Amino acid sequence: MSNRITLLSSALLPIILVWVFTAPTSHPSNTLQGVTDYNEIIDGRGRYNESGGYNESGWISGNIRSGASSNFDEPRNQVRDEDSFKIARIEYRGGGDWYNDPSSLTNLIDFAVQHIPISISRKYDDVSIGSRDLHQYPFVFMTGHGNIDVNSTEAANMREYLDNGGFLYIDDDYGFDPYVRPVIEKIFPDEELLELPASHPIYSMVFDLPDGLPKIHEHDGKPPQGFGIFRNGRLVLYYTYESNLADGWAHDVHDNPEHLTDHSLQMGVNLLVYALTR
Repeated sequence: MSNRITLLSSALLPIILVWVFTAPTSHPSNTLQGVTDYNEIIDGRGRYNESGGYNESGWISGNIRSGASSNFDEPRNQVRDEDSFKIARIEYRGGGDWYNDPSSLTNLIDFAVQHIPISISRKYDDVSIGSRDLHQYPFVFMTGHGNIDVNSTEAANMREYLDNGGFLYIDDDYGFDPYVRPVIEKIFPDEELLELPASHPIYSMVFDLPDGLPKIHEHDGKPPQGFGIFRNGRLVLYYTYESNLADGWAHDVHDNPEHLTDHSLQMGVNLLVYALTR
C-alpha cells in the first residue's frame, strides 16, 4: 500500500471542488496587500514561490473557480468507514492533554456534513504521532495544554506523512505554544513558520472570513494568529495561536457566544476543504 494519502475518492473530489469554487461567496483577491517580507513569497493560492511569482502547480487548475473542468492527481490511499474517509486526532507523549474536549472533532464533522457535500465518517480515530497508521488519514488534528515530547523517529514519521500529502492542524489550547513550537522545528528544522495574511484562501474556501482567523477565547488578550509550514509549494501544517478554534467546536462544553461558535466551525470547514482539495 502506497504511503500517498487519498484525500477524496475520484468520484467525490470533482463534486466538492466544483461546489466550493462555484458557490456564491466573495473571495479576496489573489494578490496579497501589505504583507511582511516573508509573506511576500506566499501567493494568493497558498503556493510557496521563492521568486515571488505565481505558482500554478497543485491539484486545482486555474479555472476551477469558474466551474471549468479540471484534471486532478491520481487518488491517494485513505482509511475508509464504508464509503467515507476518516480524520484523526494526534496522540502524543509528555503529559499534555492531547485528549481534551473529545467532542470538538465530532461537532466539526457534524457541521461539515450539514453544510458541504463531503463523504466523511462521523467518527474520528486517535493515532499516535509515531504510528505508521498516521499515513492513512488525509487530515489530522493536534491540541492540548502543556508539554509534548516527540523523539526523532516520531518527528521523521510526521515529516514523511506531511511530505506525502497529509495535513496537520495544530490548535494552541492555551499553554501549548512554548512546547509545540520546538516540536514543529524538530519536524521541519529547515522551515520557518510563516504567518498567513487574512487574504489567504484558507480563510475563504467555503465561508468568507474577511478578517482572517477568528478569536474564540481570550487567552492573553493578543490578536489571533495563523501560521503555516510550506513544503514544495503546499501548505502542509497550519498552527493557530491565541485563537482556540477547537474550544469553539466543543460548544457542548464551552459556553461561547453563538457567533464565535459559528465562526470557529466555519473556519474548521475551511480547513478541512483546504486540506482535502489542495
